[in-house]
Amino acid sequence: MAPRTRVMSFPKVLIERDSDSEESSSSEEEEEDAVEEEEEEAEVENDAGEKSGEGHVEEDEPSTSMKNRKKPITISLKKVCKVCKKPGHEAGFRGATYIDCPMKPCFLCKMPGHTTMTCPHRVATEFGVAPAPFKSTHRSLDYVFGRQLRCHISAIKPAFVIPNQVNCAVIRYHSRRVTCLEFHPTRNNILISGDKKGQLGVWDYGKVHERTVYGNIHGCILNNMKFSPSNDGTVYGASSDGTVSSTDLETGISSTLVNLNPDGWQGPNSWRMLYGLDMNSDKGILLAADNFGLLYMVDARSDNVIGKPILIHKKGTKVTGLHCHPLQPDLLLSCGNDHFARIWDMRRPEAGSSIYELPHKRVVNSAYFSPQTGSKILTTSQDNRLRVWDSIFGNLDSPSREIVHSHDFNRHLTAFRAEWDPKDTSESLIVVGRYISENYNGVALHPIDFIDVSTGQLVAEVMDPNITTISPVNKLHPRDDVLASGSSRSIFIWRPQENFVLKRPRDESRIVLCGKGEKERKGKPEDHSGDDLDDDAYGSKSSKTKKHNLKSKARGSKQKC
Repeated sequence: MAPRTRVMSFPKVLIERDSDSEESSSSEEEEEDAVEEEEEEAEVENDAGEKSGEGHVEEDEPSTSMKNRKKPITISLKKVCKVCKKPGHEAGFRGATYIDCPMKPCFLCKMPGHTTMTCPHRVATEFGVAPAPFKSTHRSLDYVFGRQLRCHISAIKPAFVIPNQVNCAVIRYHSRRVTCLEFHPTRNNILISGDKKGQLGVWDYGKVHERTVYGNIHGCILNNMKFSPSNDGTVYGASSDGTVSSTDLETGISSTLVNLNPDGWQGPNSWRMLYGLDMNSDKGILLAADNFGLLYMVDARSDNVIGKPILIHKKGTKVTGLHCHPLQPDLLLSCGNDHFARIWDMRRPEAGSSIYELPHKRVVNSAYFSPQTGSKILTTSQDNRLRVWDSIFGNLDSPSREIVHSHDFNRHLTAFRAEWDPKDTSESLIVVGRYISENYNGVALHPIDFIDVSTGQLVAEVMDPNITTISPVNKLHPRDDVLASGSSRSIFIWRPQENFVLKRPRDESRIVLCGKGEKERKGKPEDHSGDDLDDDAYGSKSSKTKKHNLKSKARGSKQKC
């Protein structure tokens, strides 16, 4: 296993906050997403024994002061476990250590008999790989796979290039937590981001300071985004407000293609939210799925819905993701809350006509074909498992490998999704954020893991001591050695660490602070969810002191921008 990568600091120069940046979310929104406080049971007792302890008073001659004095009230607070809701113990994060509930199995591997800190999958060389039995099939499909697809896979695995150093960032870029990221298909330095409030951000990280946030497109969470294959200036978005939008990135003008809630709010039982989104590039059909298990098809050229919605997952369950095959877009891979991932032939879109079903033990957050040939499948499930199928033409009854990985979160986080490296010709490198924190030199950090799915080994874990929030949203660049990660409301750009760091010019700032400083949260417990909380170093007093010492340099950088 490669040595762990530990980056010590960001570039030193910071610039002042922009006055036109959006302010932090309101107090009502903060209260809505605040961490749930521990349940407390108050027992009120009349402590009559305290009277006798203070001094003996004759019953025949009670004093007037004792009559007027109020009886003392004793309130005892009992801490209750957040997992099993029983008193006597507690579970959760304590610094960088995760304390397991004694009434439940290991939080990491979901197996009884040990705790998360002593879990064998946590210290295994293969990072918790459970190999599937050897499969040998002799069918005509194997011949087709070997002649038509295997030739496109590189026989020699190239060396992995890991972006392990923060090159630039925008702190508190969005007013709410980041939910999705997409790189521009033709312009290398353009990154598109969406947040929980429905805003769409356009950031040129090559120039750092050129960024735009469109806040009038969606009313709530922007769950997925896809670029138009015919026009790289148009991006489609699926939101929890039940709409699919088409937005021009230059002007910010948006049009609604699908609106599942034309009558507005009619109650939670009828409100439809859109999550999965993808594009069939060959036919120009936009595919979107909602929280009732239905699939909608939209003709992107005429902006009209095609036919009736199709039930592709259990009725009343959320379809969390859609992905079209890179070489055969008529093959669709879907996943949902019914604990299944399914493969569909969109030339015959009918309910119950899936080609194959891939069962999981819990909710499936994402499912993707491999980016080069589409012969592999990668899924991320809430049971802390990454599952890999090496060939869609082989036996799909069980995965080729199961990799134990920490991404089962409690609340207030964007779902973790393991994503392929689109540049890796061997189709073996993936990136995924980690939920359980690790202790690095006394600091509790949540690394971003690079895993080789062909062996299950942890290739590298990248982190920065200034990023103390969780990074569940990660996207690798399709052409450059760049990683974009969304952590709370901030976005970070990672690049490979250079050998000659001293030769790098430091005359311009690469870190931008947006919005106002985070207000002090008195009386609230420490939040490890990373949702809308800026507990990074740039929101602390130490960073303010550092910024004050570099005030002259920061002013010079701001004038240049």
